[in-house]
Amino acid sequence: MKKTILLSAAALSALLSTAIAPAQAVDLEQLKEQGFARIAIANEPPFTSVGADGKVSGAAPDVARVIFERLGVKEVVASISEYGAMIPGLQAGRHDAITAGLFMKPERCAAVAYSEPMLCDAEAFAVKKGNPLKLKSYKDIADNADAKIGAPGGGTEEKLALEAGVPRDRVIVVPDGQSGIKMLQDGRIDAYSLPVLSIHDLMAKANDANLETVAPVVGAPVYCDGAAFRKQDVALRDAYDVELKKMKESGEFAKIIEPYGFSAAAAMSTNREKLCAAK
Repeated sequence: MKKTILLSAAALSALLSTAIAPAQAVDLEQLKEQGFARIAIANEPPFTSVGADGKVSGAAPDVARVIFERLGVKEVVASISEYGAMIPGLQAGRHDAITAGLFMKPERCAAVAYSEPMLCDAEAFAVKKGNPLKLKSYKDIADNADAKIGAPGGGTEEKLALEAGVPRDRVIVVPDGQSGIKMLQDGRIDAYSLPVLSIHDLMAKANDANLETVAPVVGAPVYCDGAAFRKQDVALRDAYDVELKKMKESGEFAKIIEPYGFSAAAAMSTNREKLCAAK
């Protein structure tokens, strides 16, 4: 099941005119009356994808669209955001939820109310053919004074690189996947890091025999995301979880996410409590 959401100027205008104040909790009845839920996404296939015609697809928004529709919210309107800006935007009331491959971590769990797990993935590098610097881990990059890594700003990969000891000036913030591959091709970075499925998608599109994939990254954890809501919107999150559980039990969840390459079994093998406690 691969349905799409239209990211239109009219919808965005409606977003601005119906924005909910940051301090006000959002309940399901408000969203029903509003007629749509505002979701923050990236543009990182297969988690999320925005076509040239403005249509939004990907595993995360496809699941969200079905759930919100079953909750009585007819439409889902998406806006693109960098990962580092998603939670501030949610807290400021610019979004009703984040459905974008925003992996659960303790510090994020302290800031937002996550749903139960949806999409799980490991980390990968795109590198030059033959992996000339022999980069198999973030530590390998830290230990090589000549190695630079590209990663999304505010994303998991940027944090993993910095935590491994890669100096700030060798962690290059990249705005999107296509830019990351181009910077790698041009020699401006030596590795570009994203989740495995995202790297595979970019490499397939690049179709460049001079590049290869390192996956999974040695020593990097497997992460899972969930839909993220503001802390005061726990009731909305709980309603979302009820429908998510039904979809997992019926097999519909697997039918939506597995064509994108994700494992429903992986998401169903863990839970929010475990993921939010993981270091």
